[in-house]
Amino acid sequence: MAKKFDKRKITFPLVLLGALTLGFMLGIRVQESNLQRQYQAVQKWNKFNAILNYIDKAYVDHISHKDIEEKSIEVMLKSLDPHSIYIPASEMEKTNEPLEGNFDGIGIVFSMPSDTVVVMNIVVGGPSERAGIQAGDRIIAVNDSLIAGRNIPQDSVMRLLRGKNGSKVKVGLKRAGEKELVSITVTRGKIPVKSVDVAYMSTPHTGYIKISKFSRSTYKEFRDATQKLLDENMQNMVLDLRGNSGGYLEEAIEIANEFLDAGELIVYTEGRSSKRKDYIADRHGLLLKIPVAILVDESSASASEVLAGAIQDNDRGLIVGRRSFGKGLVQEPVFFNDGSGMRLTVARYYTPAGRCIQRPYSSNGENDDYYTEMQRRYEHGEMDVVDSIKQNDSLRYFTRSGRVVYGGGGIMPDVFVPFDTLNVNGYYLKVFRRNLIYKFALQFSDANRARLNKIKSIAELHRYLRRRNLIGSFTAYAASNGVTGSWEELRACQKLISAQVKAQIGRSTPLDDEGFYPFLDNVDTTLQAAIRNLEK
Repeated sequence: MAKKFDKRKITFPLVLLGALTLGFMLGIRVQESNLQRQYQAVQKWNKFNAILNYIDKAYVDHISHKDIEEKSIEVMLKSLDPHSIYIPASEMEKTNEPLEGNFDGIGIVFSMPSDTVVVMNIVVGGPSERAGIQAGDRIIAVNDSLIAGRNIPQDSVMRLLRGKNGSKVKVGLKRAGEKELVSITVTRGKIPVKSVDVAYMSTPHTGYIKISKFSRSTYKEFRDATQKLLDENMQNMVLDLRGNSGGYLEEAIEIANEFLDAGELIVYTEGRSSKRKDYIADRHGLLLKIPVAILVDESSASASEVLAGAIQDNDRGLIVGRRSFGKGLVQEPVFFNDGSGMRLTVARYYTPAGRCIQRPYSSNGENDDYYTEMQRRYEHGEMDVVDSIKQNDSLRYFTRSGRVVYGGGGIMPDVFVPFDTLNVNGYYLKVFRRNLIYKFALQFSDANRARLNKIKSIAELHRYLRRRNLIGSFTAYAASNGVTGSWEELRACQKLISAQVKAQIGRSTPLDDEGFYPFLDNVDTTLQAAIRNLEK
């Protein structure tokens, strides 16, 4: 009798064969799809490559491939948005230096009020201090080459003085009391670049911290400064981000983390090829119970706006000042083998309320209006009157407590403070334009260098300067330089000039910035507005 065939035994191999065949076919199709996508991607840039090849073969003169390539990349990135940029290898170190937290150099703070380099201050523990350079020295020569009296640009002087860690540079100095040039050889070293300019108690209860940029060391500097002020019984904080154009986003997020409860949203980023990424406060912050006011102005941008937006949208503190810059684009760094790189915009960042504060720009590279907006803000009266600022109702958002905030062009402060022109009159403008305040302070510092170098505290400096008739001496100095004014004019701007003179003198003492900013407190209307609101 013939055996009956088991259909299942036949069906299973057929199904398996079919599956393998289908899998093989799908594999071919997937591979073809990938190849097709790659081909299409190449095809998108065929005209660009064809033009470069044709130039290479047919152009009338010899060309530099590197120059053509770099110029093409620069124009290409500029056409995308205002913040995608190409960085040549020759500029990479200079571009990254302010954000890295240190650089190689000799460790001096210098100025060029005329055509001579004046050493204003020495980095404590740095190469110049160890070598014997002093505040007040004039640098006449570098490596036996004369630099004084030649109107050499300041950045050129910096290049002469800077160099690799461990290398040497010889400087010829004109020093008060010495007839001959003093020759000193300095071994260059690592010089820290601080991003927290100053931290001090502005009033018995309110601490003041100024952050000039967000570098790799900013959060640590901020924590150290905060602990110092808490030890001095700080009960309120003013965090000054005016003029801070941004830097590393992570550092701003870490600082926001100190003010917010665990679980509160700080910021999120999202782009066409970048999925949404939330940054959430994750710990009990050191400043959770400290009332805070953040100062911003038209130059506060990027990471500064992230921090201000997190505080504002979570109703954690006050934003005081004028509307911020309006940069809500996130750049990703890309580095190439030749040492060059680019920063490509890959996402936008959004505040906790969901607003993107990037101000409008053209996506075709025509961004003249974008770069001149600050001038238009002045012309439209925005710096003087809050009502001149027109908000877009379609970009209305709400903070956690329901307060209305707006997107589409910077962080609008909770407390608007106009640009202060109250004490700026004709006499002040004349002395300001001729830089006489700074020059007088430098002359005073030179004449009293021995005493100023012994100053140990801001209180001691206050007492010393209080005994000096600075305003009388200054008006005489200004008159000798051809600037005079009526008694009414002098009285109107006397407080402002006195504060600025003392601040410049203070910066030339060992106190550095801690001798500069405290003298400006009483003439800083934005700071005073913040303190009033905090201490109510």
